[in-house]
Formats: sequence, structure tokens, C-alpha cells
Amino acid sequence: MIEVAQLRKEYGDLVAVDSVSFTAETGAIFGLLGPNGAGKTTTIGCISGLLEPTAGTVRVRGHDVVREGTRAKASLGVVPQEIALYEDLSARENVRFWGQAYGLGGSVLRARVTDVLEITGLLDRAGDRVDQFSGGMKRRLNFACGIVHEPQVLLLDEPTVGVDPQSRVRLLDLVREQANQGVCVLYTTHYMEEAQSLCDRLAIIDHGHIIAQGSLDELQAQMGERDLVRISGSFEENELRRAFSRDEDVEVVTVDDAQATLSVRQASSKLPTLLAALTRADSEVRDITVSQPSLESLFIKLTGKELRE
Repeated sequence: MIEVAQLRKEYGDLVAVDSVSFTAETGAIFGLLGPNGAGKTTTIGCISGLLEPTAGTVRVRGHDVVREGTRAKASLGVVPQEIALYEDLSARENVRFWGQAYGLGGSVLRARVTDVLEITGLLDRAGDRVDQFSGGMKRRLNFACGIVHEPQVLLLDEPTVGVDPQSRVRLLDLVREQANQGVCVLYTTHYMEEAQSLCDRLAIIDHGHIIAQGSLDELQAQMGERDLVRISGSFEENELRRAFSRDEDVEVVTVDDAQATLSVRQASSKLPTLLAALTRADSEVRDITVSQPSLESLFIKLTGKELRE
């Protein structure tokens, strides 16, 4: 449904997206996971046709978004990160407006407006102005506007940012329902737990580059049986790296004066050995935590920093 090949987008000297390639399939959720500024929204913009790529190609259902823009966009639904609603209109008027923009009319439009307001839990507020809605309600209405025309490809850019827990759960259920109905869903997020619970396949993106992609099992397999060990205290970097340089079960991921992160095979059984080595390296250990392999530990291993940074 979506084919992205060697996508590059430049803004002057800034390269926002560099050599990004992936495919997203029918009836599945493909995630783009990365921190703010990683290039997720720019990628969505190029796929939707709002931005013209500097290089590379993007195809939606076989149609090139640059050379066959009208055909490519015909099957797209977009739910942008910035809420795209008219606050002085009612919920029903907003959905009707976007339905008409997508070419719906008459009884078909009326039925779809009612349907999407019902499934997003907003039918009882259909006549209320949007400026009276909570943030979570606006997010759900934003979603309703993006699916009113029953798109075959749905682009979701951080659709749960800033919403309450109840609205988040509802939105995630709606995303799953779209995929279950055969829609190809591209979902961007910086929330690890969303990516892990929602996506069939995903790509981890940072500084415009995809640094890993695959199914959740495939990505976690890149960590092998290694746990992530975070240690706070006082460290001398050269001594610490030297202490573990010949230990194949331990990899020093990051280290500074106050914190060290290690990738360790079966860490729980090696803690006494780790602490002894740290002592020999003139390290002072104040706190130590062990995390099992996860997307978070993979991101830290690949980038040397936590996702929230």
C-alpha cells in the first residue's frame, strides 16, 4: 500500500529525512517510532503530498505521489499532529465539511457523519461547538474527520499527544479497528508503549535516519539475551571501558561522570561480577537498575540516549 524508497527531504542545509525506505501493508499497522525532531512528521508530509521530496520516491497503492498526486491522494486519510478543526463549527459540521472535501454527498455523507461520530463516542455532542470540547474530544473528532471517507491508507501523526488516558485507549482501539477492516495504517509516535502494543511492524527513526526496522520480535532479537543495566554514581570513563574490554557478555553503551549504561547478557546472574569490576575501575555505585530487552533498551543501545531526549 505504501512504498517509500530512499526518501530525502532537505530544508536548505538541514536534512530532515535521509535515505528512508520502508513498505507498509494492507490490514496492518506500520509504526514510525522516534523522538521529536526525528523526521516522522516530514516523512508523513512527503507521503501525503503536502511536501515534495528532495530525492527518492513515494508510492501509495502504486501511484507516485509527485507524478500522480491526485490518484495517490484519492485513497489517503490523514490525521495530522496539529488538530485540523474549525472551532466555531459543531462536531457534525466539521465532519461534514471534511466529508464534502473528500467528495461525499447526500445520504452517503449523512450516514458516514453519523457513523464516525458514533464510533468516536461523540454522537451525543454532535451539535456542540468544538471550542467547548476537551483536548481528548478534539483528538477523537480529528480522527473522525480523517476516516469519514473510508480511506484505504490512513496516516496518523502522533494522534494521542496530550490526551487523557480514556481518550488514548479509545483512539488506540479505533486504530486497531481500522487495520482489522483492511486499512493500511502508518502510525507515528514517540511513546514506546504505544509502538509495542499497537504496531505489527515498525521502524525506529532518529535524526532523519531509520536505524532499525522489523516486527517487534525481530527488533527485540537485536538485543539478544542482553539486559540493559543503568548505573548512577561516579565514573572514570577510560577505567570503566578498560574493565569490561575483554568481557564478551558486557558492552558499555554510554558512560559519563555520573551515569553508565551497560548491555549485559543475563545481567541478574552477573551483578556481583559487575559490581566487583566497577570497584576495580574506581567507580562509585549509588544506584543500579536492570531492564529486560525492549524497544527502549534497543533505542538506547543504537543511539546512546533515551527516547525522551
